[in-house]
Amino acid sequence: MAGTRTTSTAAAIAMTALVAVGATACGGSGSGGDADSGTYTFWDPYPQFDEGSEWARLVSDCGERAGVTVERTAYDTSDLANRALLAGQQGNSPDVMLVDNPVVSTLAEAGILNTTEDLDLDTSGYEQNILAAGQVGGDTFGVPIGANTLALYYNAEVLDDAGVDPASVTDWDSLTAALEQVTDAGHKGITFSAIGTEEGTFQFLPWFWGAGADLREIDSDAAVAAVALWQDWLDRGFAPNSVINNTQTTSWQEFATGDYAFAENGTWQLANAEDAGFDYGVITIPARDGGAAPVPTGGEFLTVPVQTDSARYDVSTRIVNCLTREDNLLATDTTLSYIAPVAAVQDRQRTDDAALEPWVEAVGSAKGRTSDDLGTDYPVISEQLWTAVNSALSGAQDARGALGAAQEAAAADTAGE
Repeated sequence: MAGTRTTSTAAAIAMTALVAVGATACGGSGSGGDADSGTYTFWDPYPQFDEGSEWARLVSDCGERAGVTVERTAYDTSDLANRALLAGQQGNSPDVMLVDNPVVSTLAEAGILNTTEDLDLDTSGYEQNILAAGQVGGDTFGVPIGANTLALYYNAEVLDDAGVDPASVTDWDSLTAALEQVTDAGHKGITFSAIGTEEGTFQFLPWFWGAGADLREIDSDAAVAAVALWQDWLDRGFAPNSVINNTQTTSWQEFATGDYAFAENGTWQLANAEDAGFDYGVITIPARDGGAAPVPTGGEFLTVPVQTDSARYDVSTRIVNCLTREDNLLATDTTLSYIAPVAAVQDRQRTDDAALEPWVEAVGSAKGRTSDDLGTDYPVISEQLWTAVNSALSGAQDARGALGAAQEAAAADTAGE
């Protein structure tokens, strides 16, 4: 954590911003209680899964295997993040929490979570780039249950009509050339979300990182180039002006009309893609000069909050280990349209569904938004970044001016000035 702000102040600021962060990717009260009570509390961000769902049955079964009853409470992602911080401050955290990965660093810096080393949780089998989202200052504060991320969906019929081979899209220049070819053929180019919220940052990061930019220097030449790419697409009619207000949902709705060649969106749209009524495919988002761009990871981490009675940690750890067994990970990640956080399960996913190959590749290039030891600085930086991008695309400021003001504000805030 940079600067001199106190941990509690930083956590409070970050948690306010994380209300927006939690809405991207992708949920009661309770307390640990007595170690011999036989009841353990579990919070997750999946209110869509009722007590009769496979997920709820898995949680219950893992409790039974550990010799206890699990009392599960689900909140939406943002509500869970705020309740988790409050419960930790009040000393009545649940025994196990499943939280959105950017929230981990905030809870860790607030002193609410145990490290995996404290719990003797084995993290050796996890893909390092996915695990990194739960690491702060060299410590790991949970284990990922799965990851989702971004790629480019394409409408095969539109590309065929325009004579574009999706395999030809390997860098920014070839993507822009494909968009020109598509629009010349009378179709629409690409849609994405550039809204002034965390969703906008989430969608911009592949282009930002793909240009070689760093979140500690959001006014760099590389960052300006990424904004200029999006500006060029809008100016030339390759992307609609609606992207400025698009959420990832409304962006998908545009793509689902069948008019667009490409859409930047996530694994969570796979079921909708199958129902779209046209042939589609998926390619990784290209970096500026070729190869796959780093994309941000969504998904949740299983964490074990600090309890007054440390004797409870053994059972909590057994519950976590059960939920992350290979068979259980496969079932959970299939249900959630996630890519597994361990290579062995990824291989099983690809074997079961060849269409997941580009998503496994994308996750392999992904990085956590709070990685690079950004921790609770990330929400502050992200807000400045989405504000700058939205301002530049709307024409309120030029890219360099908007990013310069954003860098100045982010540096002052993260330094506690």
